[in-house]
Amino acid sequence: MTISYLVTHSGGFHADEVLSSVVLTALFPQAELVRTRDRQWITPAADRIIFDVGGDFNAEAQIFDHHQRPNPLRPDAQPYSSFGLIWAHYGRDYLLASGLPAEHIDEVHAKFDTKFVLPIDLLDNGALEPSVAGPLSIMTLPSLLGSLKPVFDDPSPTADDDAFHVALGVARQLVEALVRNLAAKLRSQSLVAEAIVATGASPILELPMGMPYLSELIKAEADHILFVVIPRGADWTLNCIKLSQDTFDQRADLPAAWAGLTDAALEAASGVAGAKFCHNARFIAVANSRDAILKMAAIAVAEVNSAS
Repeated sequence: MTISYLVTHSGGFHADEVLSSVVLTALFPQAELVRTRDRQWITPAADRIIFDVGGDFNAEAQIFDHHQRPNPLRPDAQPYSSFGLIWAHYGRDYLLASGLPAEHIDEVHAKFDTKFVLPIDLLDNGALEPSVAGPLSIMTLPSLLGSLKPVFDDPSPTADDDAFHVALGVARQLVEALVRNLAAKLRSQSLVAEAIVATGASPILELPMGMPYLSELIKAEADHILFVVIPRGADWTLNCIKLSQDTFDQRADLPAAWAGLTDAALEAASGVAGAKFCHNARFIAVANSRDAILKMAAIAVAEVNSAS
């Protein structure tokens, strides 16, 4: 079976069909993207995938609309948009085509669905009000993509289609970036787990490069680890550890005497040659060598212990 056409509705656009187009155009790059409401185009056929238009959801017939009644629902009874339907049916193929290892497909697919697809589904169906984002509501992805629509008095007969393709390019970058980050997080897990084992009872975790580490620390229940040391280019960083992903509070702060200092002033305050920088909020410090950053880490640990 050859898919020659990807068919969605013409006119104004929303995030769900733009994001569906990201997935489908990546899987079927040879197919023509057709925006229309012509009945002949939105009638199922073997050579096309129809989405966000057509008044039916039938995966076998390759039509993925959600505007009809009854509307398609997720297993937990939350509503699908066309993006959710496309992701459920084609998302795993998209991830495999992107080069993701087969053993990571299901986990990334599920996490992407929860983090990215479900909010689009809920917003598109009115099941989630944009106002829940408060003053950041204008920064939601549907709002940002919607801002790319042509202004009301744009005279161009192709204005809607032109704007759709601009939005498609933006959306593609965002989808690909999140998939890359989810995949990278999975790759980092084994590296962090190995480093935690190597650390033993030490309160200082050393990693070979910058990578996500908090979730693995929490999973390992390595509560004794207070700071993380990471190389960064020619320098080394000493990083504090947040209590969770939802807060800026830390397991331990860097010494108050270091806050906001750089170079000679920080060397004097810390007593460590090569100390270069400490953020005023005391969540990261930088030194010019591994030896120097480990000395700073030991001092920070000693101060935490003396205060407890």
